[in-house]
Amino acid sequence: MDDWKTYVENLGRNARLASRRLVDLGGSAKTALLHRIAAAIRDHRQDLIHANAADIDAASLAGLAPNLIERLKLNEKRIASMADAVDQIAAQVDPVGQIIEGYTRPNGLRIQKVRAPIGVILFIYESRPNVTSDAAALCLKSGNAIILRGGKEAVNSNKAMVQIIHAALIAEDGAIMDAVQLVESTDRALVPPLLKLDQYIDLVIPRGGESLIRAVVKDSTIPVLKHYTGNCHLYIDSHTRCSEKQVREICVNAKTGYPGGAVCNAAEKILFHKDIAALYLPIVCHDLADKGVEILGDEPARSLYPAAKAAAEDDWYTEYLALKIAVKVVPSLDAAIEHINHFGSHHTDAIVTESLAAADRFTRAVDSASVMVNASTRFSDGGEYGLGAEVGISTDKLHARGPMGAADLTTYKWIVTGNGHIR
Repeated sequence: MDDWKTYVENLGRNARLASRRLVDLGGSAKTALLHRIAAAIRDHRQDLIHANAADIDAASLAGLAPNLIERLKLNEKRIASMADAVDQIAAQVDPVGQIIEGYTRPNGLRIQKVRAPIGVILFIYESRPNVTSDAAALCLKSGNAIILRGGKEAVNSNKAMVQIIHAALIAEDGAIMDAVQLVESTDRALVPPLLKLDQYIDLVIPRGGESLIRAVVKDSTIPVLKHYTGNCHLYIDSHTRCSEKQVREICVNAKTGYPGGAVCNAAEKILFHKDIAALYLPIVCHDLADKGVEILGDEPARSLYPAAKAAAEDDWYTEYLALKIAVKVVPSLDAAIEHINHFGSHHTDAIVTESLAAADRFTRAVDSASVMVNASTRFSDGGEYGLGAEVGISTDKLHARGPMGAADLTTYKWIVTGNGHIR
């Protein structure tokens, strides 16, 4: 235990020192550094594939679910996408130093509210190796040091990626190498002492299952930015009689747009207004079943689509992360809103409607980080919002909400300029 404590304290101390050196790295230098990392990812793609193969073999032997193994896999196309994401982050406007607001007081004091790095971020996450490069690039762009603690499933892939990043950091300035550090041990006993390093770490971002996030919140003495479940909903409003093709395509894409449905912005529930349920519910369920989706439903839904299994009360709270969905018939728009606000996870919810009034009511009343109108929930993503890669999708309300890009990894400071002013 003493060795673990020393190890994690060194991680925190080194990250803090590196974060202070990053402050001196200007926007153009950060841009060049990130382009260099992207190029190195492409150049070392075979090293990444080789390391990833060891992770895939271990995951298969351990009996990891096929949809999770699919999320873990790296190939030439995915590695190219990872490098492209880093390039996209590099091309973004540097958020550090941006003036959020500025004004001059009657006494002549000039007041500015300016974006500044958070400092040191501890990022705890599972599986997908692309998250390693995304998170590191976003933190470097926003002037933050990051300590990465990935899941055991991707340990070899993560090590290979961090080695690539370290080489680029050393080429820029050896003093900032520790701006990106990986916790190389997958021993869970290392996590509690990490979560107590509030003297070095400014923010914890856990990304994974709800049990992981709740465990982090319970143990941490550091502020935690939470991303709980993605129990996302589609509501098919009564004002959709001329939109059968749109309804069907949105529903199918929202559930099956990613292999296995194993992403947090996949729809897990579809609510149908009672006035159009007979028209749309059977054909939507049939479309989904043709894609291999298991259908559950309440009693009215099952009367319209008898092949559906009975949904239990717990189903309405559940994020399946699989080819499985629950459908329900609701009496009104307000009933749909009430259901979503009660059972949903405040992640992403959507309405399909031709009524501007219904869309306005839904977007105002649904308490979620992203609210869609006539669009698939799968658009809830940093890249689709023009943010490039994202470090996660926050379901918190402070200090960031929804997909988090580089600007969301900043805080702000007040800069007050006077001319010999005294009070």
